[in-house]
Amino acid sequence: MRLRATMLTAACVLALPLSAHAAQRTSNYAGATTSKGIPNLEGAWTNITISRFERAPQYGDRLVMTDQEVAAIEGRAAQTAELGRAPTDPKATVETLPNDCSNGRNWCNVNAAWGDNESHIMRVNGQPRTSLITFPANGRVPWLPNKAPPPRVDEGPRGTTGGDADNPEGRPLPERCLVSQNFRNGALITPTLYNNNIQIVQGDGTVAILVEMSHEARLVRLNAKHRTDGVKPWFGDSIGWYDGDTLVVETTGFHPEQLTRESDKLKITERFTRVADNRLLYRFRVEDPETYAEPWGGEYEFSTASGPMYEYACHEGNYGLVGLLRGARHAEQEARQAAAGNTSNR
Repeated sequence: MRLRATMLTAACVLALPLSAHAAQRTSNYAGATTSKGIPNLEGAWTNITISRFERAPQYGDRLVMTDQEVAAIEGRAAQTAELGRAPTDPKATVETLPNDCSNGRNWCNVNAAWGDNESHIMRVNGQPRTSLITFPANGRVPWLPNKAPPPRVDEGPRGTTGGDADNPEGRPLPERCLVSQNFRNGALITPTLYNNNIQIVQGDGTVAILVEMSHEARLVRLNAKHRTDGVKPWFGDSIGWYDGDTLVVETTGFHPEQLTRESDKLKITERFTRVADNRLLYRFRVEDPETYAEPWGGEYEFSTASGPMYEYACHEGNYGLVGLLRGARHAEQEARQAAAGNTSNR
């Protein structure tokens, strides 16, 4: 049974990591099946990793890290995790914390109890990968020039999101408890700061893919056609089928609030293949001719969880959001007072 923690200051329940670094993929794995003869993908899984979604430019087109690179990165991550397990001085400020917080990243010096305390690079078939994206060759999203997001100065290791602070509607969807940050492009399952846990349940006509953050179930209708009633659900309209030992999921028709830069032509194809008793290969392909210069995608592996998955509880009224908006109003008031003072001194 996993330990659980409650962060009262954020009014939500957090899950700690489900499993440690998992074993290497078994190349001659025959594949488990259910009593009905379909690939057995059921169970609780975790996709925790410190690997980047997009490849850092210094790796170029190289997909696999060297042993020296892995040792350096995992060593730094382990040191950071150890620091996070240490008590924090209650009188510490941003300037005096052991980790550098001067760059505005909100994940600096976070106590380990509040995150998935992982320090391993993602391996696929035993290979330590430079990024989760594998194509195009540079491992980066091929944005069209007019769609590329501006450079971010506060992007954390797992791609935290920003937004304006004029009103709640301007904040990102996870802060509003609508959908979590464990998704990219509306459906892709990606690692994040904590609660990197997924449960798969297979029924006769439907497969449920439940992501703990924020306890969201995506229902995949098997051997069906995409809906034509115009309804755009959260996470899109997912249909699926079995292709040998693989579950293929095709998703279109995304909710417009999840299309930050993509068009309504966005299509995501995912493939789930069990490659060992404790490993699930997850492959994805993203297509949108109005947003990307070419299709792109990648792969990584889930590992089995060490216990059952619990609900992540998020609710509107979370006073972290209230505090953020109140802080923005206070900053605006200070700016007005400073401007008034400058005017009176002329």
